[in-house]
Amino acid sequence: MGPHEPLSRRGFARIAALAGALPVPVLTERALAQLSYPGEAPPDAVLLNANENPLGPCPEALEAMNAMLRRGGRYQFGETLRLARTAARLEQVPETHVQSFAGSSDPLHRTVLAFCGPGRAFVTADPGYEAGERAAAFVRAPVHRVPLTQDHAHDVEAMLRAAGREAGVFYVCNPNNPTGTLTPRAAIEHLVREKPPGSVVLIDEAYIHYCEAPSCMDMVREGRDVVLLRTFSKIYGMAGLRAGLAFARPDLLDRIRPYGTGFLPVTGMAGAIASLEAKGVVEQRREYVRKIREELFAWLREKQIDFVPSVSNKVMIRTPKPGREITAAMAARKVIIGRSWPSWPNHVRVTIGTPEEMQKFRAAFSEVVSS
Repeated sequence: MGPHEPLSRRGFARIAALAGALPVPVLTERALAQLSYPGEAPPDAVLLNANENPLGPCPEALEAMNAMLRRGGRYQFGETLRLARTAARLEQVPETHVQSFAGSSDPLHRTVLAFCGPGRAFVTADPGYEAGERAAAFVRAPVHRVPLTQDHAHDVEAMLRAAGREAGVFYVCNPNNPTGTLTPRAAIEHLVREKPPGSVVLIDEAYIHYCEAPSCMDMVREGRDVVLLRTFSKIYGMAGLRAGLAFARPDLLDRIRPYGTGFLPVTGMAGAIASLEAKGVVEQRREYVRKIREELFAWLREKQIDFVPSVSNKVMIRTPKPGREITAAMAARKVIIGRSWPSWPNHVRVTIGTPEEMQKFRAAFSEVVSS
C-alpha cells in the first residue's frame, strides 16, 4: 500500500492485528498521576498527589500566555522553534541539540520506543518513575528494575550487570521520582562511560531545579550518548499547560522525531519562553519549597515517623499499614496524597504544597496513622 492510497480492509486488519499484539498501552504522565486518585477530587480538596506546583505559572508566563490567546487562531509554529532557541542560548548548547515538546513525558516515551525492543532492554531504578517501563513493555522490550542503593541512589553497577549487552535505554531520574533523592554525578559518569555500545542514558532532570546539584547538560555539549529531559510542569508550575524540552546530539533527536507529531500548544510554548527569561523564578521557588519541606521533615521527626530525606518537591513517608489504605483514609479527609510503589508498599509519596496545605496534611495524617 503506497503512502497516498486509501487504507484497505486488509491493510486495516494488519494494523489492528499489530495493535492487538502489543500487550500494554503507553501510559502518559497524566495517567500515572491519576493512579493515586482516579476520580474527580472535591473542589475543596488538598492535592498533594502529582508533584505539581501549587503556585502555578509565574506572572511573566501568565502575561505571555494571555497575550498569545489572541493569536490562538494560528498554529504559531515559530513559538516552538523560539522555545528551543531560547533554551539552547541559556543552556549554552547548539540549537541543533534541543527540541521542544509538550512536556517531558513525550520525549521520554519516544526515546524508549526508538532505542528499546525485543533484545534491547529498558533499565530503571526501583522505585522509580514508571512511564518508561510501560513504554518498553509496549514494544516488548525486556524491563530490568534495579533496587536503589542504601543511600537511595541509582545503583549503576547493578544496572549495568542487569542489562548485560542487550541494553537499549538506561533511565536515570535525578533527583529520583518518587524518592526525591540524588544519584552522585560520578555514578552517572560511570554509567555513560561503561554502558554497551548502541544504548543511551536517558537523564530525566524534571526535578533538578529543586536542588543545587550539578546538571548533566555538559554531557550533551560534549556529544555523549545521552538524552536529557527538562519540563515546565514542576518548578515552573505549568503541569496542565504542557511544555518540555529534550537535549541530545542531532542524530539522537532524529531517532525520536518519527514517534509523534510536531503540533504543540502555543500557550505552553509562550509560557515556557517567558519562564526561562524571567529573573529569579527558580531560586525563589526552590527556597520556598525547601523551607516548607524542612518544616515537614522536622514535624515527621518530632512524631517519630520514618521518611526518606528528599531534595525535591515530594517525600516518601513510611506508613504503619499498607500505603493504599493510608491514601484512601487521607482521601476521605479530602487530602489527596500520592500512591505507593509495589517494591515499597508501606510508603506513600507526598507532594510539598503550600504552608496551609501542609498544615491540613499534618492534621489529617496524624488522625489516620493514630486510628
